[in-house]
Amino acid sequence: MSPRFPYFIANAFTERSFGGNPAAVMLLEEWLSDEQLLSLAAQHNLSETAFLVKVGADRFSLRWFTPTSEVPLCGHATLAAAHVLKRELGVTNDVLQFETRLSGTLTAFEYDHGIAIDLPAISYEPHRVEPALEKALGAAVIRSVRPVQAPWQVLYELESERAVRALAPNISALASAVEHCVIVTARGRDSDFVSRMFAPQFGVDEDPVTGSAHCILVPFWATELRKRVLRAEQCSARGGTLHCTLHDDRVTLAGQVVTFAKGEVVAPI
Repeated sequence: MSPRFPYFIANAFTERSFGGNPAAVMLLEEWLSDEQLLSLAAQHNLSETAFLVKVGADRFSLRWFTPTSEVPLCGHATLAAAHVLKRELGVTNDVLQFETRLSGTLTAFEYDHGIAIDLPAISYEPHRVEPALEKALGAAVIRSVRPVQAPWQVLYELESERAVRALAPNISALASAVEHCVIVTARGRDSDFVSRMFAPQFGVDEDPVTGSAHCILVPFWATELRKRVLRAEQCSARGGTLHCTLHDDRVTLAGQVVTFAKGEVVAPI
């Protein structure tokens, strides 16, 4: 008989069943091969699948996969994983620790706005805007910054929230224009800032709500707005709300999570 692998699908940074960013979460007894993990993530066909292996009472090893590759950091799937552990699997520890390969140890804990996750704040530097990128976006970029180290996501500021919401980029041209994920942002009207995130290079045309992008968005807007506590909206079609706090070299992101589905993988892996 083939082993059975339980899984959950949880929508992060939302209170709606069809809002926020869905992530698959799978708690494994031991690590499968990278090929098996990628096959599972491709089958789920969500922007990310979080895989967990318990290594202590409140500690879990954590990896994230898109349908096409492993990524170094994923905020919404981390929040979804914490939600599944606390709300679905009965883990009662106040603080959960996640050991990751490329982003160090991350923590999750209860917060006024739901569950909060602690992520690294990204230092950034000016970035030259690529003409092909602007053409693919179909919008004028007024400023751009990129992480000082490992610039796999780059931030592009537009003139207004309206411009961000109206974007209808040429996804195939965007994938050819740059090799990194594209974060588009502007100052908000009802929130401190808004954003959208496109990652066709990782098999995700547009990510509904991107926790990892806020590791650079929060330091950027904290400097621009001269405040450390910010409310953010990612204005994708599904949409999501993030309550953000900058603590020196760390970013806290808090939000609600809704369990959408649960089941078992019964096929041989």
